[in-house]
Amino acid sequence: MRWIWVFLLATCLCPVGAAGADDGAAAAAAGDFIPLPTEVFAQLPFIEDAQLSPDGGRVAGLIAADGAQQIRMMDLEGKREDDVAVAIPDQTEVAWIRWVGNDNIIVGLHALLPVDIDNWYISRLIAINRTSRKITKLLWDLNGQNAADVLWIPSDGSTQILVTGQNSIYESAEFWPAVYRVDVTNGRKRIVERGRSSVLDWGADNRGQVRYAVGYRDHSTRSTLLYRSENDHGFKLIDTVRLRDEDELDLPFHFLHGTDHGYMIRPAPDDRMVVAEVDLLTGEAVRTVHAEPDADIEGVLMSIDGTKMIGVHVSDRDRPVRWIDPVMAANQKALDAMSPNATARIISYSDDLQKLLVRFSTPDNPGLLFYYDAGTGMATRLASYNEQLGAKRLSRAKFVTYRARDGLEIEAVLTMPRGGGKSNLPFVVMPHGGPWAHDDLGYDYWAQFLAERGYAVLQPNFRGSTGYGEAFLKAGQGQLGYAMQDDVSDGVRWAVAQGIADPKRVCIVGASYGGYAAMWGIAKDPDQYRCAISIAGVSNLRREVNDFGGNVRERLYRGQWQKMTPDFATVSPINAVDRIKAPLLLIHGKKDVTVDVVQSAKMYSAMVKAGKEVEYLPIPLADHYFTREADRLTLLTAIEAFLRKHNPPD
Repeated sequence: MRWIWVFLLATCLCPVGAAGADDGAAAAAAGDFIPLPTEVFAQLPFIEDAQLSPDGGRVAGLIAADGAQQIRMMDLEGKREDDVAVAIPDQTEVAWIRWVGNDNIIVGLHALLPVDIDNWYISRLIAINRTSRKITKLLWDLNGQNAADVLWIPSDGSTQILVTGQNSIYESAEFWPAVYRVDVTNGRKRIVERGRSSVLDWGADNRGQVRYAVGYRDHSTRSTLLYRSENDHGFKLIDTVRLRDEDELDLPFHFLHGTDHGYMIRPAPDDRMVVAEVDLLTGEAVRTVHAEPDADIEGVLMSIDGTKMIGVHVSDRDRPVRWIDPVMAANQKALDAMSPNATARIISYSDDLQKLLVRFSTPDNPGLLFYYDAGTGMATRLASYNEQLGAKRLSRAKFVTYRARDGLEIEAVLTMPRGGGKSNLPFVVMPHGGPWAHDDLGYDYWAQFLAERGYAVLQPNFRGSTGYGEAFLKAGQGQLGYAMQDDVSDGVRWAVAQGIADPKRVCIVGASYGGYAAMWGIAKDPDQYRCAISIAGVSNLRREVNDFGGNVRERLYRGQWQKMTPDFATVSPINAVDRIKAPLLLIHGKKDVTVDVVQSAKMYSAMVKAGKEVEYLPIPLADHYFTREADRLTLLTAIEAFLRKHNPPD
């Protein structure tokens, strides 16, 4: 089925030129509030997914240039001749970027492409060499759906990585992913482990040896963990779970050399999630490696060579990262002291932990990117994330809590307009996407833009959101379109009761799942909202839960969605158009590979047919995340015009 790849293989992966950001910001006359122009908020962040090379001499990431993002490598000593910039292939999105040694990066790409009569999610890898500027496609000759799961990257300067890849879209021996050793400099490959029936995922240790395999059968949702000892050839079955029962396999993330012990994140006797050393053959916990007294451990941070754990991600919004390694703990302490009024977040580090990329930011400013040399104690500013804003402080945001109608406590982010009053304000409630996600107290360019235009903005973390524990997450089951939506409406009612929101000037705005919530909000509570804006929203849940891009876990994923609501059709906005009273704006990028643009197109047709007030703005080159500056400007301009028309701030 090589025709599947005609589109991707024909895509130009070409080096491109670079451009700097324009300088300057709008100024306000003394004593007068002059809102910043829309272009300021539409500016792309200077860099995303920034990754420091192991030696700390270069940085790679998605860099904004000429109004679009590029994959770029830059020398931190300012040697422009060593910079490399590559255009993101059309109709794809970058999932991640990683260094392989100090001279190569690999980039994970995904796309949504037509296969037979359906759209499938496809993943592939490219590699870029900084000296030759050569772009190499890795495993693009395979005929399967996915070939971008990287198991291991060497830390000794060599260039062969371990990657899994499927070689067929049909259930056969080649459908099950094999493990390949691939040279990132030339794409040459050889099979390390052949595909095994039902095995979808593989895992390797820090020495590059494949140590476990994860099997799965969708008809039963049964998942199995196979393990093999160091330098052994045979795998042993060590665990089995049924995923539809909401059980999960505990997977080792680190193996102790010369033993059958490994590290896992698993519950302790008091139900806290800890890092435990486990005998992998028996499943018995040997000891607790690390626990936090006041939080669950949710993830780990490893050294570049994978030999030791240096930090943990925890369920604490104030200190989400805890450093175990004393060097990193000292680094964080020094950085916190440098800017006590900002959050200092270490986003990447060198192999010796002495050179760091650090972002200093606040909820009212996107912040600055610094390069920190722990050996000298010097922090060098690399860039502002938004050069037009610079150090300007925008509208203040804070966490608030309120009670939902059934008594459940809901946390939300409230942003108050810096140029407006404190009460009886025009109001926008903005539910997040996902729905398995949450809004935190960080810079949000949509919320800041709306606040700059005079609106108070509430971003509720309704039940079913992540970040509040398992019980809160599961409280969303069966409540999609019901209590999950009521939590959003109850946030509006809270703001009205607090005197913050004018009840006659409330609109709902959201993207992705938030776009669904915006459409469903004006159907479920038609008298509460003056207008609604859905950006890349899902209008037909029945279609959405049956569209898993050809994923082999289709039954499992459908079952997970089906636990969220008893009847998809009943809570799909496209089936409730007759109840809608408020005008609706639909915005959708035509290159969205996450939510099909047809979701908005069909909702628009249904609204027009029913004689409802609706506007539809398909943006030809926009993706799901609006990663082109021109598309962000179009988006924000349309939002402002629609709100000014239907819910003017003055």
